[in-house]
Amino acid sequence: QVQLVESGGGLVQSGGSLRLSCSISGISFATNGMGWYRQAPGKQREMVASITASNRTFYHNFVVDRFTISRDNIKNTADLQMNSLKPEDTAIYYCNIGHVWGPGTQVTVSP
Repeated sequence: QVQLVESGGGLVQSGGSLRLSCSISGISFATNGMGWYRQAPGKQREMVASITASNRTFYHNFVVDRFTISRDNIKNTADLQMNSLKPEDTAIYYCNIGHVWGPGTQVTVSP
């Protein structure tokens, strides 16, 4: 059974940084891509960044040059380094592989 668990969320001031981590179990992570998504109150869930099995990365326009996605196939984790955070980045952040989602971690950025 594939399980994803996010960690690293919290409250940070505008301009600050957070590092999210997704712990992955029950799947051969090395052969799978994954994505980070977020959902703000009253808004639809949207893709933030993704990384393929071959380490190719994709970013939504609103996080380019601020967020960095990475993966560790030994530790079975995928991280999202978030710098220069803005209040509009406030959301619940989820990691995803295929049809499996983690429970999410709250990120709140104060003005």
